[in-house]
Amino acid sequence: MAATSPNADYAGDITCTEAWELLKADTGAQVVDVRTVAEWSYVGLPDLTALGRRVLTVEWHGFGTRTVNPDFVPQVHEALDAVGAGPETAVVFLCRSGVRSRLAATAMTQAGFKRAYNVADGFEGDLDNEYHRGRRNGWKAAGLPWRQS
Repeated sequence: MAATSPNADYAGDITCTEAWELLKADTGAQVVDVRTVAEWSYVGLPDLTALGRRVLTVEWHGFGTRTVNPDFVPQVHEALDAVGAGPETAVVFLCRSGVRSRLAATAMTQAGFKRAYNVADGFEGDLDNEYHRGRRNGWKAAGLPWRQS
């Protein structure tokens, strides 16, 4: 895994494919999707059932607001505790395109999590030439398992 971080504020940036490989290799590793309820509902979520896990969902900020969720860190702690994960666990943070998840990985590193990774290409990835996401890169474009509700 080629994790990189320009300023060591978190364990590093990984691609969605590297995240999937990490999840397959480390049965304790977890995914925390930091997008909004609307994104989870309408765009979809990674499907980890083949790995015997589920995606943990904690909003970085709510839909229609840019205000950071003031309870983000304790909510992630609670979600991870519920699945038996802690500060030594590899935690992969995911958002639409890698921006919010980088902030989340940084926040959780500051809270004592040593292996907080950012999925730099996100769930939907970057915009393509037609201004659409989900085609160029990211979880969906890589053909990794996902589902919609």
